[in-house]
Amino acid sequence: MAATESALTIHNDISMELPELAPNQGLEAFKDIVFGSAAGMIGKVIEYPFDTVKVRLQSQPDHLPLRYNGPLDCFRQSFQAEGLRGLYRGISAPMAGAAVENSCLFFSYRVVQELLQASYYSSTEPLPLTALVFSGAASGSITSLALTPIELIKCKMQVPSEPSSARVGPLKIIVSVFRQDGVLGFWRGQLGTLIRETGGGAAWFGGYEGVSALFRSYHYSPSTTFSSEVESGSLPLYQQMLAGAAAGVSYNFLFYPADTIKSRLQTEDINNTSSKRQTFGGAARALWHQQGLRGLYRGCGITCARSAPSSAFIFTVFEGLRSYFG
Repeated sequence: MAATESALTIHNDISMELPELAPNQGLEAFKDIVFGSAAGMIGKVIEYPFDTVKVRLQSQPDHLPLRYNGPLDCFRQSFQAEGLRGLYRGISAPMAGAAVENSCLFFSYRVVQELLQASYYSSTEPLPLTALVFSGAASGSITSLALTPIELIKCKMQVPSEPSSARVGPLKIIVSVFRQDGVLGFWRGQLGTLIRETGGGAAWFGGYEGVSALFRSYHYSPSTTFSSEVESGSLPLYQQMLAGAAAGVSYNFLFYPADTIKSRLQTEDINNTSSKRQTFGGAARALWHQQGLRGLYRGCGITCARSAPSSAFIFTVFEGLRSYFG
């Protein structure tokens, strides 16, 4: 009898110590995918004409005189030759890419944070900025694997071929890449995408979280009377957009050379009949010897200019959807 009571007591103690069920990770993942996709596609529509100009500036051949003197000249020539439609040429692939990229970024960013919180930090305290930067870098590296094939198709569609009337759609490009290089050909330029997305993810999320923390520290200063909205961790709309804009500029400026080299690798066969393919290091050395640091940052100004409003909208839309739908 005593043994039975003891066993019941132990059973009851164990039952009382069972942990609570974890939140519905499937629902959270669904929200990240849907909200990230929506935010990314809106941002892509805003930035795409500037991205077309950027890729055309980056992909000018080494062995020929520069076709464009700068972003404004590239925009003028492109608009005169093709109109506004030409600046949006190939947007189908990057629209899909924006949905994939941002859903992957936000989803993996949250997952890595939860892993860090469960392994190294207290679950009751927010993660430090260093952990958020690491989470952003890990998120970017994961996303690069899904992004490279989409960007390959996008870049090939954005760069005009000779003659300019010989246009092909994304399906024909996919077939051409597969026939020429096989499945691995879709990951040409992967190293550049990996460097850009890993470093860029750290800069993107780190910039957003860092600027947001600065705004919160201002609101939380002892001399400031702050509202319940700020107490709960959210920021006014204009501050969210400023933080997002700063994130976009940080992402593009710091690792822009890797993106330049990636674009050249992915478009080198469009107007070049040579069968010899450059490596990432070879393309970097050739560009450095030809144009120096300026060549590595060609088109960076217009890229940063378009990334500021684009990232501002991406973060604002994502945070707004997250807040509205819980």
